[in-house]
Amino acid sequence: METMKKKDLLFSLLSGILLILSFPNFDLEFLAWVALVPLFYAVEGQELWNSFKLGFLTGLVSFLGILYWIIVAVHTYGNISLIPSGLILLLLIGYLSLFIGAFTLLYRFIQIRLGLQTILLAPLLWASLEYLRSFLLTGFPWANLGYSQYLNLPFIQMADITGVYGLSFVILLMNASLHMVLLQWSKRTFPLREVAITILLLLGFLVYGYLRIGAVDRQMSQNSPLKISLVQGNIDQAIKWDESFQKETMKIYEKLSLKVAEGKPDLIIWPETATPFFFQEAKEHQPLVLGIPKQTGAFLLFGTPSYKIERGKVHHYNSALMLSPAGELVGKYDKIHLVPYGEYVPLGEYLSLGSLGEGIGNFKSGKETFNFTLPQGKFGVLICFEIIFPDLCRRFVKNGANFLVTITNDAWFGRTSAPYQHLTIATFRAIENRVFIARSANTGISAFIDPVGRIMNQGGIFTEEAMSGTIRLPNKKTFYTLYGDVFAWICSAFSMALLGYALIQNRRKR
Repeated sequence: METMKKKDLLFSLLSGILLILSFPNFDLEFLAWVALVPLFYAVEGQELWNSFKLGFLTGLVSFLGILYWIIVAVHTYGNISLIPSGLILLLLIGYLSLFIGAFTLLYRFIQIRLGLQTILLAPLLWASLEYLRSFLLTGFPWANLGYSQYLNLPFIQMADITGVYGLSFVILLMNASLHMVLLQWSKRTFPLREVAITILLLLGFLVYGYLRIGAVDRQMSQNSPLKISLVQGNIDQAIKWDESFQKETMKIYEKLSLKVAEGKPDLIIWPETATPFFFQEAKEHQPLVLGIPKQTGAFLLFGTPSYKIERGKVHHYNSALMLSPAGELVGKYDKIHLVPYGEYVPLGEYLSLGSLGEGIGNFKSGKETFNFTLPQGKFGVLICFEIIFPDLCRRFVKNGANFLVTITNDAWFGRTSAPYQHLTIATFRAIENRVFIARSANTGISAFIDPVGRIMNQGGIFTEEAMSGTIRLPNKKTFYTLYGDVFAWICSAFSMALLGYALIQNRRKR
């Protein structure tokens, strides 16, 4: 076995840098197709511990470059001093890097024990670990490799069957194939079978994509229309929760709502916590909010904190409410998937820890999905963080939603790449379920996304604006909507079988 050399560390660092460049705001998505080739070179012939360290280093570099904005959210807007904020960032990226470390460790372990040199091993392990990251310790499926391809529309259409994990699988397959080609080139041989498999699978994804784009566009043109207006108030996070600014905040939303009302929308959407107070008890501000749907003749959806008193205890929720054109409350959804240490503190009743920001606290998780009903159809609401969870999103559509709405307050991210990353992740939820998505954000980026993942009518960032768009209401459910992450389960089953077989083989050798 080779010992780890300086070139191995450089190759590992290079893979991390190429991964950073593959994601927004760099958007050099073609680099993802070669980004892991240097890492494969680095771990070639390495012992297990060295393999883990090289993968972990790639993870540290890539996640630090992609998720650097965590420190902005925690320090600038969460009012936590710089050093603890830096430690929080390092703790998160260290945890996420474990997955890439585990990938290279398991990759080499199975190679060594079983003598496997198949290009399918790396994609199976990578897709399985991405899936594990989506739910382990509440889950954080940000920066999945497939998300880098949001601009590559033909390739990503297969997400309506495989989810994002199928896209990551094919990208890893290409990386593994290129590594094998370069490895065998020096030996004057060529892995014809492996290259043929990779090309055929990639062509299959692309052909499927081109066909689906055309078919979905034709189908959507025949479906019922719905006109939606998005209001982006651009309320500064530093004053958002200041009681003296509440009236001015509501005046901004009123002004923008009345402006878009000229286009006669069916639904007006405000962002997450658009009312920075408990709407249910805000007697001073309620009349203004209730008056807006009456004046506009449209349904009004908005985010607000809310509370319930259960068994003598007050529970707070991050909620979305909808008012009818008559000003009546006709629906309420309580956010299910909360942000750890932002909206709640895990084991908070046992630990003396606070939340990470002003205007957020110990919220309680909602119990079930809820679809709001309009005369034209139904829709589900994902509040901020929830849009990154594919399985949660599909449950709304499986239960009858004809389109999805996501409301968010991305002011926490400042002028970083995070609002762009957050928006692009939402495009995959549209493709997976073949529905339109309307996204209303406090400071941006508000946008409409169509069922093939095109970002339409995209607004600015840190701008006060309102926009309108016409969406269509499909009624057919995709394979992914109906059955979820079957592809990821299959990858996980194969990975566990290979790992189990490798462990058994080791015992037999003893």
